[in-house]
Amino acid sequence: MSGILPETVSMRTRDGVRLDADLYRPPGEGPFPVLLMRQPYGRRIASTVTYAHPSWYADRGYLVVIQDVRGRGTSEGEFEPFIHERDDGEDTLEWLTTLPDSNGRVGMYGFSYQGATQLFAAASRHPALKVMAPAMCAFHLQRDWAYEGGALRLYNTMSWAAQLGAETARREGDADRFSTCYGIGHGPSAAQLIDPAAPALREALAGTFYGDWLDQPLDSGYWVERSPGAMLEGVDIPALHVGGWYDCFLTGTLAAFRHFQQGRQPQRLLVGPWGHLPWIPQVGQRWFGDSACSPVDDLQLRWFDHFLKEQNNGVTDETPVSLYDLGERRWRDFADWPRQPSVKQYLVSNGRAGIEPHGGFLSAEPVATDLIEDVWVHDPWRPVPTVGGHLPPSPGIQDRTAVDARPDVLTYTSAPLSEDLFLAGEVRATLHGAADMASYDLNAVLCEVDRQGRSHNLTQGHVRVSGDGSATVPLRALCATVAAGHRLRLSISGACYPGYALNDGSGRVQGDSRSCDYPIMTLRLLASESWLELPVVSATDQG
Repeated sequence: MSGILPETVSMRTRDGVRLDADLYRPPGEGPFPVLLMRQPYGRRIASTVTYAHPSWYADRGYLVVIQDVRGRGTSEGEFEPFIHERDDGEDTLEWLTTLPDSNGRVGMYGFSYQGATQLFAAASRHPALKVMAPAMCAFHLQRDWAYEGGALRLYNTMSWAAQLGAETARREGDADRFSTCYGIGHGPSAAQLIDPAAPALREALAGTFYGDWLDQPLDSGYWVERSPGAMLEGVDIPALHVGGWYDCFLTGTLAAFRHFQQGRQPQRLLVGPWGHLPWIPQVGQRWFGDSACSPVDDLQLRWFDHFLKEQNNGVTDETPVSLYDLGERRWRDFADWPRQPSVKQYLVSNGRAGIEPHGGFLSAEPVATDLIEDVWVHDPWRPVPTVGGHLPPSPGIQDRTAVDARPDVLTYTSAPLSEDLFLAGEVRATLHGAADMASYDLNAVLCEVDRQGRSHNLTQGHVRVSGDGSATVPLRALCATVAAGHRLRLSISGACYPGYALNDGSGRVQGDSRSCDYPIMTLRLLASESWLELPVVSATDQG
C-alpha cells in the first residue's frame, strides 16, 4: 500500500513561478499514468470532503498529484481566481510528462474550483491530458457561479471571498485579518449581508474578487475572460461530469456536458441528490438512505482505468446519463439528457393567492376567468428567506410550509395527483408581472405537498426583471417522481434572501446599491397569463 504521507514535488511555470504539489506513489514498478488535481484550498485537503483520499487512487496504480495553484498553499505567485489556470494547467501537464515513473498519460479530477481547473487545462489542448472528471463547477462564470438570472448570489459570493481572503491572510501571517475573514466565511452577520457593498466589508475582503463581482456589469468582458466555456471551442476529450440537484453549479455541469457532447469522445453525466458538499444521503432535512451514497469514486476509477490504462471494462458501453430520482430514491438511466416536450400547468387565482391558503391553484387546462391580479408587498426589512434549494444558508430539501404561508409568498397548488407523476428535465415558469419600481425580482419554487399538507421544495429559480410583462424563470432541472395523492405547488416571491442580494429597484450594478436604498415594493402577478412548464415523462419513455 502507498503511504498516507506524500512527497513534496515542485515545478516552474513559464514565467518562473514555483508551484508545489503532493505526490502519492503507487506500489510496484512504473511507469504509471498520472491523476492530477489543482486546487486553491491547501493541497493536503485534496477534496476529501467528496472523494476518497489520494492514497486510495495511488493504491490502484496511479501517480496522484495534488497541486496548490498559483498563490495558494505554499505555491509562489499571486492568486487571481481563474486568470492563470489555463497557462499554469498547460505547464503542469507538460511537467507531468517528465515526472519520474510517469508514462505521460494524465487524467484530472476534482470538484468546484478543482473542476474549473480541469476545464481550463483542457482548453490548452495539451496532448498529455487524456481524460477528465469535472464535478460541480461553472462553465460560464457570471451565470453559473456569481449571478443567477441577473441577481447576485449573495451568501455564496461573500463566504467564498472570505475563504480566499483568509488563505491570503494565513500566507501573510496576518492573524487579525484571518479572524475577520473566518467570521465572515462561517456566517456573515445580518449587517454585512444587508449591505454587501459597504466600505468596511469591501476593505475586509480586499485582494479577493469580491469588489469586482459587485461592480462589473453583467455584459462585461471580465466574465468572459474568466469563463472556461469561452475557451473550449473544438476541444474534444472524454469526460465524466458529476452534478447534484441541490448544487449551486448544476447549470455549469449541464452546460459542460452538452458542450462536450458536440465532439466524438465519450461523455458521461451523473447527477445525484446532493448539495455542493458533502455527497452524502442527508440532503437538507431529507434522508435518502444507501441508494444516495456516492458512487463517484468507483465510477471515476473505472473511467480512468479505461482511458489511461486501456482496460476494456465496458464503462463506455453503459448508459451515458444517470439521474437520481428524488421521489423513488433510486438511480434512473437515460440514453441522453431528457428533452421531452413540457406539459403546462396554468395559474388560477381569486386574487388572494398570498393571503388565502387556497386562493391560488394549478390547473392542467386553461381556466376562463376575468383578468385577476395577485398583488403583494415585498418589504426589505423582512424579506422572504432562503429555505432549501441550491444556495446557502439552508440548501437541500427543506420544509417550506411556514414560508409558503407568508402573505408575501403567492402559492398555486394542484389537486391531489391521481397517479404517480414522473418529472425529468427542465422546468420553467412564465410569469406575467409588474412592479412599482424599474427593477424587481421574482423567485419561483416548485414544491411537493404531502398528504398532511407539508410543503418541501423540489427545485427553484430566480430572475431580476426590468419593466412590466412576461418573464421566464428557468428553474433548476430535476428528476423526481411525485407520489399519487400528493400535490404540486408553485411558490412565488419577490426575494429569496440572503441566497440572493436584495434589489434596490434601480437596475444599477450591485456595487452601487446601499442598504438604506432598498425600497418597499408593490408587485403584481396576472395569474391568467402565467403558467408552469413541467418535464413529464410518460410511462413508455421511463428509464
